[in-house]
Amino acid sequence: MKKTCREFSVVVFLTVCALVPRAWAETVVVVCKSDFQLALVDPATEKVLVKLSTGLGPHEVAVSPDGRTAYVSNFGRYSVYPAGDTAHDKAGNTITVVDLVDRKVKTTFDLGTHTGPHGMTVSHDGKLVWVTTETPQAVLELDSASGKILHVWNTNQERSHMIVATPNETKFYVTNTVSGSVSVIDRSTGEVKVVSTGPGTEGIAISPDGKEVWAASRLDDKVEIISTATDKIVASFPSGGKGPKRMDFTPDGTQVWVTNPSSNQATVFDSRARELIATLVLSKSPSGVFISSDGRRAYITNAVANELTFIDVATRKILSAMPIGTDPDGVAWSRR
Repeated sequence: MKKTCREFSVVVFLTVCALVPRAWAETVVVVCKSDFQLALVDPATEKVLVKLSTGLGPHEVAVSPDGRTAYVSNFGRYSVYPAGDTAHDKAGNTITVVDLVDRKVKTTFDLGTHTGPHGMTVSHDGKLVWVTTETPQAVLELDSASGKILHVWNTNQERSHMIVATPNETKFYVTNTVSGSVSVIDRSTGEVKVVSTGPGTEGIAISPDGKEVWAASRLDDKVEIISTATDKIVASFPSGGKGPKRMDFTPDGTQVWVTNPSSNQATVFDSRARELIATLVLSKSPSGVFISSDGRRAYITNAVANELTFIDVATRKILSAMPIGTDPDGVAWSRR
């Protein structure tokens, strides 16, 4: 039987559609602590796609390797609140799981007696989520589908806050803000080494090759570099600003970007020469920083200005800033 012209056109259209790769969708995800929301932003149009409800005081967000899921830690404490609010200083114990494809809250993980969840990272296969908690001071290993706690490692330090994992996922490095240290946890044995860094150590990043961990000490305005081969500090120098809070490597490992909220600056370092190469003046209190996996854009939240800033990484030029919500903090990027 002969196909009609219309039928033939439909077959060709469907065949072509099947052969053409699906266009990548980019999303910037921003935690707004005092709004109890996660904002999903289209970086191409610089418009908010949707704002989704989280638990109280969400602080950080991590995205799965496939870009389809975001995990939001509901730390529970927040800075902007109306008179009479009695919840602003209470610790949380949940993680909000967000479907970035359908742009909706998928579920909420209840961590039970583990309170103050904060820094997170997701395993390469997407099956596990590692999150720090303040009480007890620990790293939890969660099943990413169910939220079930599979393992607990104690950090042996006070106020465990941010976490990175080595590329082979055998060790965790955790900053401890009150102790002024980094806990190095062997995932298989549970052995914990403590590296004394500086007062208020909080921000942390690991080089793409896994050879160095950079940590920021907020109270003495310094950056410390830890060799992952020896778990010893190999360099220490000024952050280039005041109160360094967060940091991120460029995907090629050549630069480290540091936010300094007390001086309203972001500083950029040549990671190999360990030298300051640029200083950017930003809106009030730059906080979270995330560099897209293609290395083209840096996204920085400005907590007091309630803004998200877009920066071109190659030229280190501020492209724009947009209102995002109250008290924005953690930020991440997704491409799927």
